[in-house]
Amino acid sequence: MIALDTIIGNSKDIDLADRLHKLDHDGRVEWILMKTADFGRRRLLSVTDRGSQCAITLPRAERLFDGAVLMLTEDRAIVVRAEPERWLEFGVRDAAAALELGYFAGNMHWTVRFDGPRLCIAAGAEPRTIVDRLQHLIDRGSVHLVDDAT
Repeated sequence: MIALDTIIGNSKDIDLADRLHKLDHDGRVEWILMKTADFGRRRLLSVTDRGSQCAITLPRAERLFDGAVLMLTEDRAIVVRAEPERWLEFGVRDAAAALELGYFAGNMHWTVRFDGPRLCIAAGAEPRTIVDRLQHLIDRGSVHLVDDAT
C-alpha cells in the first residue's frame, strides 16, 4: 500500500508537465481515476490503473482535483484523473416548460449546462433518479429526454 499524504502540484504546471511527460513516455505514470464528487474527501483508499493500492490522507487545507500529482519520483508518478461526467440532455416543448424545468433543476441544486435550447443535467451515479424526479414533466409532454450527453 502506497501512502499519499500531500499534493505535490498540478500536472499542468510547466515544470511538472515536462517531468510527467517523460515518465509517461516510458510508461511510468499511474492514474487514479476518481469521481469529481470524491474530490472533497481527505481520506480514501484507491487503486491506480496499474493496480497499485493507495491510501490517500490529505491535510484539511488540501483538496484533490483533476491533475493533482500525488507522487513524483525519478522512476514513477501517481496522478489523479477525473472520471468523465455523465450528462442527461432534456428538450422542452415551449418557453413555459423551459422555465419550469429550469426552476425545478435549480430547486434540486442540480449541476446544469446549456446546449442551445436544451438543458443538460449532470447525472452523477444515478441518472434514473433525475429522470424519476422529472417524470411528472415528461408525462405531461412538456419535457423529454433527448439523450445521454457526455
